[in-house]
Amino acid sequence: MPLTVPVLPEGIDPAWLPPEAFRPLGRRSTLVDGSGPLLDTVHGEVAHACARFGGEVVVRGRGGSDASTSYDLVLRVTRTRGSGDPAPGLGAVGEPDGPADVGELGAEGFVMERAGGTTVVSASGQLGLLYGLFHVVRLGEDAFRGTRAPEAHRPSTTLRMLDHWDNVAVHPVMGQVERGYAGGSLFWDDGRARREPERVRAYARLLAACGINAVSVNNVNVHETEAHLLTDRIDEVADIASALRPYGIRTHLSVTFAAPVVLGGLAAADPLDEAVCAWWAQTVREVYSAIPDFGGFVVKADSEGQPGPFTYGRSHADGANMLAAALKPYGGTVHWRAFVYDHHQDWRDRSTDRARAAYDHFAPLDGKFADNAVLQVKHGPMDFQVREPVSPVLGALPRTRLAVEVQATQEYTGQQRHVCWLGPMWSEALRLRPEGELHPTVGELARGGLVAVANVGDDPFWTGHPLAQANLYTFGRLAWQPAADPHRILDEWIALTFPSASERLAAGLRAVLHGSWRTYEKYTAPLGVGFMVQPGHHYGPSVDGYEYSPWGTYHFADREGIGVDRTAATGTGYAAQYAKPWAELYESAASCPDELLLFFHHVPYGHVLSSGKTVVQHIYDAHFEGVEEAEEARRVWAGLADLVEPARHARVAERYEEQVRGAREWRDQVNSYFLRKSGIPDARGRTIY
Repeated sequence: MPLTVPVLPEGIDPAWLPPEAFRPLGRRSTLVDGSGPLLDTVHGEVAHACARFGGEVVVRGRGGSDASTSYDLVLRVTRTRGSGDPAPGLGAVGEPDGPADVGELGAEGFVMERAGGTTVVSASGQLGLLYGLFHVVRLGEDAFRGTRAPEAHRPSTTLRMLDHWDNVAVHPVMGQVERGYAGGSLFWDDGRARREPERVRAYARLLAACGINAVSVNNVNVHETEAHLLTDRIDEVADIASALRPYGIRTHLSVTFAAPVVLGGLAAADPLDEAVCAWWAQTVREVYSAIPDFGGFVVKADSEGQPGPFTYGRSHADGANMLAAALKPYGGTVHWRAFVYDHHQDWRDRSTDRARAAYDHFAPLDGKFADNAVLQVKHGPMDFQVREPVSPVLGALPRTRLAVEVQATQEYTGQQRHVCWLGPMWSEALRLRPEGELHPTVGELARGGLVAVANVGDDPFWTGHPLAQANLYTFGRLAWQPAADPHRILDEWIALTFPSASERLAAGLRAVLHGSWRTYEKYTAPLGVGFMVQPGHHYGPSVDGYEYSPWGTYHFADREGIGVDRTAATGTGYAAQYAKPWAELYESAASCPDELLLFFHHVPYGHVLSSGKTVVQHIYDAHFEGVEEAEEARRVWAGLADLVEPARHARVAERYEEQVRGAREWRDQVNSYFLRKSGIPDARGRTIY
C-alpha cells in the first residue's frame, strides 16, 4: 500500500501545496513505474490527488493494465548505464538545459518530455522522481499541453539544508526557538520531543516540493539538554528522521564541540587527543546504528561563548577534521560554521573590525579541511543585515568546500511581523563573482551547498506571517538553482499557494512582495550601516543600541559624519580582503556603491551620493518613502479581502498594522537622531521631531 499524504490538523495552512494545486494531475491517468520507499511516496501523492479529482493511478506490477494502456502521465525510474557526475547548471524554474540521459543526472535529477499525448518523467533515482512529480505539480495544466522536447533538470547544489535554531528545553532568554518568529518548535516542547509525526511529515512534504533535502533539527547554540540528543536521546532524533525520510529529507544534528567532556566524562575535548577521537568514533557509530541515513553534524565553535579547538591551541581545521574523520566511514559531513569573531570588543578601539574576523581566521586554512568538512559561511561578513557586501571568505578559499548560509527567519528584517521578501537579496549575493567577471559566481562556488536558518514553527501558518512562506519557498528553489530569477520563483509560489488566483490577486501579491526588501531597507538602517536595533531581541529602532557595546556593531555617527572606515589606506583594512576588482571599488568613496557607502566609509553628512543627494538628505527621504510604501502595501492588501481566505487575510492585515506602526517609529527615531546629530534640516521641510 502507498504511504498516504500526511493529514494536517484542523486549521493548519497547506502553504504551497493546497489540494487544488493537484487538480491537473489528479484528474488524469498516471502510471508509476518503479519500486522503493520514495516511489511509495510518489504513488501516495498521485493516488491522493486522483481520489479527490477523479483520475486513476496504476503502479506497474501491482495489477491493472500498464503495457497496452495509454496514460496521460508516466513517472518512471529508469535503469541506466551509470549515474555519473554531470556538469553543473542543469535547469530549474523553467530553464532546462535540454535533452540528457537520465543516468547523467545523478540521484536527484530527472528528465521531462511530452509526446503523443503522454507526459513522461524519468529519473535514475527515487528522489529524482519525487522532485519530478513536484515539477509536474508546479507546471499545472502546462504539463499536459502540446509537445515538450526532453528537458533535463538537476540541482546545482548537492545539499540544500535548513538549520533549525530550536531548543529542546525552553531557554530563559531565547525561548523554545532562538530567533523564531512563528510560534514553538515543530520538534521539541519544553524538554520533550513532540509526538506529532504527521505535522513533521507534512513539513517534509513542503520542503521536498521546493527542493530542500536536509534539516538540522536543533540549535547551533547547543545547551546542556540539547547536548544529550547525540547520545542517550538519539532515539528522539531517530523518530524525527523517520518522519522526514519519506520525502527524501536527511536529518542532521548540531553538536557541542565539548561533547566528550559534557557527555563522555573525558578531561578535555582536544581534537588531537586519541581518547577524544576514539570517543567521537564510537559515538558516531552509535548514531548511524540508530539513523542509517544520518547526514552529519553542524558545529558552532569558538563563537559567542561556544567551546572550540582554540581552548587547546588547535586550529578550526583540526577541530573540523577530527569530526569529519569520525563521520567519513558512513558518508557523513561536518558543517563547520565560520561565524567566529571577538564578541568582547572594546568599542573605543577602531582598529578591531568584526567584519574582518571570518577571513582572518579561515583564509589561512584553505586546503587544510577534509573532503567531508564543509565551511559554512554567512553570505555577508556581519550578521544577516538588510544590506551587507558579500563576505570575502566566499572568494578566498578555492581549495575548501564552502556552503553559503542565509537567514530565512527575519531576525534583522522585520521578524515576520513585516513583509520582507528576501529573494532579491539572496539572488544578488549568489550571482556575485568574487574574483571578477570571468570567474565563478558565489552560487557556483558553494560546492558544500546552501543553508538557511529556518523560519518555521508550530504556528498554523507555518511562518507566522503567511507571506513569509515566500521566503522559505524561494530559498529552496534558489538552493536548487542559484542562477534562477527570484521573481519567476515568486510567481511559482503565488500560483501554487493560490491556485485559483485571479490576475487581480496575483498582481496584488506581486505588488506587496516584489519591492518589500528595499522598502524595509528604506525605513530602517541606511546605506549599509546596519544594526541600529534594540539590543537583545533586535526588533525596532535604537540607533545607538549597540554603539558602545562589546559586539562590534558600530556606525560611529558624530556631529561631522557617519560610517565605518574599512579602507586599506586609513581604516581597518577590511576592503583589502576582497579580490582586486572589488577591493578597488570599495576602497574609494567615489566608486563605492551608494547602498554600501557607510559600510566602507566614514563620510560627512554633506557627502554627495551618486544619486545627487547628500547622505543626510538620503536618510530623510528614504525613511519617509519607506513609510509611504508600507502604507501603500497595507492599502493594496486590504483591497484583496474578497479574494483571500478570511483567516489568512486577517492575519496579514493584522501584521500590516504592526509594520506600518513600526515603519513610522523607525522613520521618526532615525530622522530625529540625524537631524539632531548633524544640525542639517530636511530640504523638503517635513516634520522631523
